[in-house]
Amino acid sequence: MSENPQTTQLSPALPADSSLLAPFAALVLGAVAMGASPIFVRLADVGPFASAFWRMALALPFLYAWLRFEQRRNPLPPIDIARDWKLIAWIGFLFAGDLFFWHLSILNTSVPNATLLATTTPIAVAFGAWLILKEQITAPILTGVFSGICGATLLVGASATFIPENVFGDVCGLITACFFGTYFLSLSFARRRMSAAQVMFYPAVVTTLILLAAALLLDDRLLPQSAYGIGILVMLALISQIAGQGLAAYALGHMPTVFSSLVLFFEVIAAALLAWAVLSEPVTVWQLGGGTLILAGIYFARPRRKKEPIHT
Repeated sequence: MSENPQTTQLSPALPADSSLLAPFAALVLGAVAMGASPIFVRLADVGPFASAFWRMALALPFLYAWLRFEQRRNPLPPIDIARDWKLIAWIGFLFAGDLFFWHLSILNTSVPNATLLATTTPIAVAFGAWLILKEQITAPILTGVFSGICGATLLVGASATFIPENVFGDVCGLITACFFGTYFLSLSFARRRMSAAQVMFYPAVVTTLILLAAALLLDDRLLPQSAYGIGILVMLALISQIAGQGLAAYALGHMPTVFSSLVLFFEVIAAALLAWAVLSEPVTVWQLGGGTLILAGIYFARPRRKKEPIHT
């Protein structure tokens, strides 16, 4: 009996590679953790630059312990200072700028305004990923970016109020988006040759020193005034910095940059839910619609397995 001639078929595109499930979950949790930062900044009893400094300073011992643990468990290639010090300094400077203007924005405009303006980050990330990182920007990714921004606008736009008194804080929100978008791209680039622990610890030292100088020069309250104030700063460091940024840094080593920036829209959803839970702010139909659009945008832009031939 003769064998049938060999035929080739294409396997259907899968929603996502199962190997991406852990990084995706890490990024979602990181976004939720970062979404708590506006509440901690508002509750802190120190100035905006001091709270940014303490966020980093209190995180440093934990980041160093993470680095040493990673080195013992799985020896890491040492940092090449001659090659990497400029990149480390650049990432540290960008994150210092992000926190500097983010905390200013939170305290000088409404939290919805600051959050809404910061959600323009994926636009800059998409352009930079295409131009610098040479990532392909497909129609589903563009659809996801557009859907996510529309969703974020609906989610927090109903509460946003653009009034003259808030112009300074609103401008700071836009500057925050520029800094964070560039930081996100630089972090993604660094993850190609550094571990998550390395890109979190070494730039954090630079960020802490810059923010210390800003706090000493511009704030009149550097030290927390009570045990409650200390607790707020510790939670800001542990939740928003170590958990939020650490999980994001881990995920960036495994996921496309633009898609990762879209998943960070979960930060907006988390901020709205925390405002409802902590501040008793109602959740409206518009906000539910916005959250749905964000989830749809993430689904549209999800990584897909390449079609591979199946021989039968």
